[in-house]
This record gives sequence, C-alpha cells and structure tokens, in this order.
Amino acid sequence: MKIGIIQQSNSPLIEDNLARLATKIEALAAKGAELIVLQELHNGLYFCQTEDVDTFDQAEPIPGPSTQFFGELAKKQDCVLVLSLFERRMAGLYHNTAVVIERDGSIAGLYRKMHIPDDPAYYEKFYFTPGDLGFYPISTSLGKLGILVCWDQWFPEAARLMALRGAEILIYPTAIGTESSDTTEEQARQLEAWITVQRGHAIANNLPVVAVNRVGLEEDPSGATKGISFWGNSFVVGQQGEFLARLGEQEEIALVEVDMQRTEKVRRWWPYFRDRRIDAFEDLTKRFDG
Repeated sequence: MKIGIIQQSNSPLIEDNLARLATKIEALAAKGAELIVLQELHNGLYFCQTEDVDTFDQAEPIPGPSTQFFGELAKKQDCVLVLSLFERRMAGLYHNTAVVIERDGSIAGLYRKMHIPDDPAYYEKFYFTPGDLGFYPISTSLGKLGILVCWDQWFPEAARLMALRGAEILIYPTAIGTESSDTTEEQARQLEAWITVQRGHAIANNLPVVAVNRVGLEEDPSGATKGISFWGNSFVVGQQGEFLARLGEQEEIALVEVDMQRTEKVRRWWPYFRDRRIDAFEDLTKRFDG
C-alpha cells in the first residue's frame, strides 16, 4: 500500500489550513498515494490549551462541511483519506472523531476517540465526550483500517482489540508536543517514549503503524504558558517496528510504501496470537486488582 502522510503547521485561519491540506493531498495523490493520513484536529489550531465555551462553535456535524470538502477531494484524487474532526452530535455533546473517506467520496466509517486526556495545556475533557463506538476497524477498498487517536496510542489494549477484530494497519492522527515548563531532557524522554510505545504496538500485533503528528509552535491564548511546540516526528513503521519513514520537526509530507502481506509472514514466525493466555486475562477488565 502506498501511504501519504501530512505533517502541517496550522494557522488560526481554517480556510488557509484547508487549502494547504488540499494542495498536499493533491501532491501525494499525484505520486500514487492510495491512503493519505492527516493529523489530529487538522482544520485549525489545537484549541484545548484553554477552556472556552465559545470554542464549541468550531464543532460541526458528520456528515458536514468538512466531510463534503474532503469527500470531493478524495473522489477527485481517487484516494482514501483519514480525517480528524471536532464533531457536534447535538447541543452539549461533542467528540474528537476520526473519519475515513472512501475513494468515491463517501464516508466509510467513524472512530470516536476513546481515551480523553486532561493535562496542563491538553484540557480535552472539557470539550470531548469519550467515544462510544468501541475499538472496531473501518472497512475500506484498501482493507480494514484500525483508526485510533492520539492519547489512545498509550494504551496497548486499544491496539490489541483492533488487531483481534481484523485491523490490517494501525493509524494514529496525533497532536502532541512539549509544554514550556518541561526541561530539555524531559522533552527528549517524552518524544522517545511516544515513538517507542507505538513501535511496540506494531511489534506486539505484527501490524504496520502510521502516526501523523502536527508541528510548529501554537501560542497559549490565555498566556498562562508559553504554548505548545508540537514536535512533528511523524513516522511509519513496519510489522516488526522497523522505520519505513520518519519526518523531522518541520512541515513535511512523505509517501511511504508498506508491504501489507508481510503481516502473514511475521505472524508465522512470532505467533503471539497462538500463545496468548486468554484464560488468564480476565483481570484486565478491572480498574485495579490490589
């Protein structure tokens, strides 16, 4: 599969962000990209640095303006797109939602972010209701896509459930970086931890992993912090965690070819799914077993 990834620095102007995304999608499609993955909440700034009720005005229904815009683009470019949108289901009910758009412009499926963080500069619980669709791959003309979003990437259970339900690839639209109060050493540890845990999901499930992060400094509107420096470093790894592509800390796109058939070979060598002790895992559903 030929996969395009877009690592973009966003401005407050949604129309500008959309226009630049469209240009990048067209460029990747012209190079043969079949699947193109965008970063988390790609239409605008990462607004979760503050809690502001007026920000809910940015949310939109699905289907809605963004699925219409990107649907037309997917159809024109003959590619599958993975979007990340601020979904409005009804007044007072909002989600952080990934949408897969098929080659014909239709909506193949949704995934609503299940794990919602609430940390300094990442006040997502104020905006997003936890997902209610579970961990189910989305079937497309390219196969079954296991879509998860950002904070989900720290939970091996989410990746495993996607794999058990037939996902052929794991995809993580992401918005993560460093907040100004962290030391340089701590920032480096966090970046490497982020990369390592997702490479672990690839290895533990023998699946390719695509992680697409935003990049650039986004100011804190409240002035309480110096904002978030999103660290980029978007990457694609193969079924044994090997890097197939890794971007830097600047705005960038990449086309990556992934051997999807390799999963079958690797699972014959490393038969984790054969040897899982499912008879001894019941305590995983407990919050604490002390």
